[in-house]
Amino acid sequence: MALNTIPLPYGLRDLKITPYTDATRTVLAGSSIDLPNVQTFTFTEAEDFEDLRGDDQLQTSHGKGPVLNWNLENGGLSFEAYAAIAGGTVTTTGVTPNQIKTFSKDAVGTNAVRPFFKIEGQAISDSGGDVHGVVYACRATGDIKGEMKDGAFLIPTSEGKSYGSKIISGTPPLNRLYDFVQNETAVSIP
Repeated sequence: MALNTIPLPYGLRDLKITPYTDATRTVLAGSSIDLPNVQTFTFTEAEDFEDLRGDDQLQTSHGKGPVLNWNLENGGLSFEAYAAIAGGTVTTTGVTPNQIKTFSKDAVGTNAVRPFFKIEGQAISDSGGDVHGVVYACRATGDIKGEMKDGAFLIPTSEGKSYGSKIISGTPPLNRLYDFVQNETAVSIP
């Protein structure tokens, strides 16, 4: 069966985030963090433009480069995933049945900085196969919020921007913002 020219993705079947291990966004961690209860993954490409005006009319405009705005909603969130999005550290002490896991975020210093990470989401296609949305060099630049209330699940949300990553090799090296990948046969996120 050949690839359908118009994929029909349906649902959000899987989503993983992978931290970058360096500040220059060139090296990804060896393993990804699964978000098994992800509810939504939204993305919007945007670009700021500067206008050149003269003789009381618009002459031209110039783009300042694209960014991708993204938003995640999750049903609960592991401390490891939260640390990959917000920065901070996770520590575990004690032994079963008295283990204690703590997420800590400092107000200043390296532990206070929000890190970069990659997001990859998968939707199954009604026309066969699947579609992956891969967003590189994400950073939570907006609110990271959650609400604990009576009779409701905790649904943390985070939002941010993608600035492009230099991990994609090529000649010349590419600075990739995002990819959409259509697979004829569904492929799990690694």
